[in-house]
Amino acid sequence: MPRAQESADEERVSSNRGDLQFALASGKDFVEGQKAKPGHLSNAPPHSGNASHKQVTDGNSEKTFTTWSFGELPELMEINQGDQTLVGFTALVDTGDAVRIEVFDEPDMAASKHRAGLRRLFALQIKDAIKYLEKNLPDLQKMSVTYMLVGKANDGSGGGTADELKQQILDLALERAFLLDPLPTDAALFQQRLEEGRGRLTLIANEIARMASNVLIEFAQASRKIKDTKAHPEAVADCAQQLQRLVGKRFVLETPYTQLQHFTRYLKAIVLRLDKLREDPARDASKMAQLKPWEQKYWRLVAERKGATDERMLAYRWLLEELRVSFFAQELRTPQPVSVKRLEKAWLQMQY
Repeated sequence: MPRAQESADEERVSSNRGDLQFALASGKDFVEGQKAKPGHLSNAPPHSGNASHKQVTDGNSEKTFTTWSFGELPELMEINQGDQTLVGFTALVDTGDAVRIEVFDEPDMAASKHRAGLRRLFALQIKDAIKYLEKNLPDLQKMSVTYMLVGKANDGSGGGTADELKQQILDLALERAFLLDPLPTDAALFQQRLEEGRGRLTLIANEIARMASNVLIEFAQASRKIKDTKAHPEAVADCAQQLQRLVGKRFVLETPYTQLQHFTRYLKAIVLRLDKLREDPARDASKMAQLKPWEQKYWRLVAERKGATDERMLAYRWLLEELRVSFFAQELRTPQPVSVKRLEKAWLQMQY
């Protein structure tokens, strides 16, 4: 690293916000600082998978904001607590009707909280637009009837509500309109992003609502087909599990947007598979036997990591869905060639 850059990275810029001190530091400084200062948030390095999700605040960090009135927001922050100096990853945290600044020792947790906090801060600037969308999302009531079946238990409890679906659509619209990378880090960039996204928010929200509606239509058809298929219980159970994993109660917001666009094809593939099952159950069983070991490896890894995923894991997860299309509903086609051999290669790449 050039000496000038190294010097800049080591600078600490103090801001007059109670005991909060904003730190302009590289990740290297943070790790070395942790070794030197036992009062830091965690003894684990910032990208350690087993770092705790402890957040650290002091009395003054409970202050909330409804506009970007807190200056530049760096990635790392120092907090003085008594004779200890704590350093962690900065996030704007959603408090419902405002946001506040908090510090986390786990970067992924900080990033997740920060996106939700930024969504809230943008929403607070455009309350009238949000109110309009809440009343005018296309087909909301119609798709909410189907959404009530998502996540529903056998005893009839636990289904999704219209308000939950509406909030996910609005949150994703805010993400697409205002939260594309790089995220704003000061008031000027925040205002610029607000002006850029304001005009396209309604169009984006309507597009997401239509996409969610199409997914729920296919979800209803797949659910009905699974329920009506009485023979071949192993294949039917596999389809039911696939459907449950694809369309959870938070599928709109928690599915990567690029993959959400493929959901109708994945769900159509379930219906086509069950249509073909009666004609050639042996072929279905053979394909399932090829797929299952690789799928089980993935979900075992997800369980071991307590649900945490990374880009390579997600790429592998969607490759599994594409292989299902290729095996059971080839006429729907896949965006790229897919095979067990490609799946094996992707799995090996995840190990390094």
